[in-house]
Amino acid sequence: MGEAPAFLVDDDLQDGPLSGLELTNGTCKTRTIFGEKTYVTVGADDGTLSIDVQIFDPSLGEWVYPTVLGTKPLSCKGHSAVLFENRILVLKKGSKPDDQIWFLEVDTDYVRQQRKKLGTEVVAWSKGVIGNAEKPIVISGPSGVGKGTLISMLMKEFPSMFGFSVSHTTRAPRDMEKNGVHYHFTEKSVMEKEIKNGKFLEFASVHGNLYGTSVEAVEVVADAGKRCILDIDVQGARSVKASSLEAIFIFICPPSMEELEKRLRDRGTETEEQILKRLRNASAEIEQGKSSNIFDFILYNDNLEESYERLKKLLGLNGFVAAQPKSAAPREINLPMDHSVSKLDDKIIINCITSGPDKESKSLIMLDVSSLKGGAPGRTRGLDFHVIGLMNQLS
Repeated sequence: MGEAPAFLVDDDLQDGPLSGLELTNGTCKTRTIFGEKTYVTVGADDGTLSIDVQIFDPSLGEWVYPTVLGTKPLSCKGHSAVLFENRILVLKKGSKPDDQIWFLEVDTDYVRQQRKKLGTEVVAWSKGVIGNAEKPIVISGPSGVGKGTLISMLMKEFPSMFGFSVSHTTRAPRDMEKNGVHYHFTEKSVMEKEIKNGKFLEFASVHGNLYGTSVEAVEVVADAGKRCILDIDVQGARSVKASSLEAIFIFICPPSMEELEKRLRDRGTETEEQILKRLRNASAEIEQGKSSNIFDFILYNDNLEESYERLKKLLGLNGFVAAQPKSAAPREINLPMDHSVSKLDDKIIINCITSGPDKESKSLIMLDVSSLKGGAPGRTRGLDFHVIGLMNQLS
């Protein structure tokens, strides 16, 4: 079931107490029980392979190799694991601070959906992040309504606050287009597989090519400390609304169809046939935008400057100055190699030991997992922590 594992687990791991961490032959193994199943994570200490997952199912009396979704964490010098509700918290040892916290989802909504869809045992990785991100903004509206101009004004006034996600496409790059800048250019078979695995918020087929917004593309903007703006059509907004992404949905409306037609004609960039087609599409989009219950706000763009001020008010930007101060650096946990973990209610207690030439330092870090948000196939955010004890002793 699923792909063959990178490591084979010793047969005797299914027996005896579930002790947590084992180091044998250059590999690190942790064992965690959820329900009746034993979940074993295995990683090499050279960091060359991803951490592998295997499951012992007593009802089958055998090991199961699940389909592993999400971005797999690379192995490291060791890792520890502890169960929290329907996911396993994995702390990597000897990794960079922004790569130390991971969640292996074993029975979340996403995992259950994928298990049903794929007809196989499924687990999913999600990277843990300290703190939260601002909700992305989904902006839709018909061609010619001025949404692009409003977004440009927002980006110009608040350049350090907002960012665009980079869409994926299966078409070939055009002259001067750069991969990862204008689009993520990918193969159709790859994108179709990722769509099937729930990695895309929305997608559409245009002239035989796929276009879409991936969960990862939105997360990358949040990782940079910016608020993601998605400029997509109503159908795309409907797909995002149905996803697990929490966003603010704004529909930009023209004051009237007559005014929209005037704007399209004043642009002088389309033929009469193209203008009429855009007007037909606009009429359908406006009807859907107003009646679909997708959008949180309907913004009428009758006067550009006034509409922009209303947009800023909707986003809570009143009173902000144009030059945004640099945000504080994100808080990060820097775990020593020598640590152990335990769980107390909705807190994870990390017992850390740091050895120096003359003394040994011990500290306790309390990792708060009570307000988790998101998860596979994106990040798990909402983590918080503080040091609750510190003690030094001579070696």
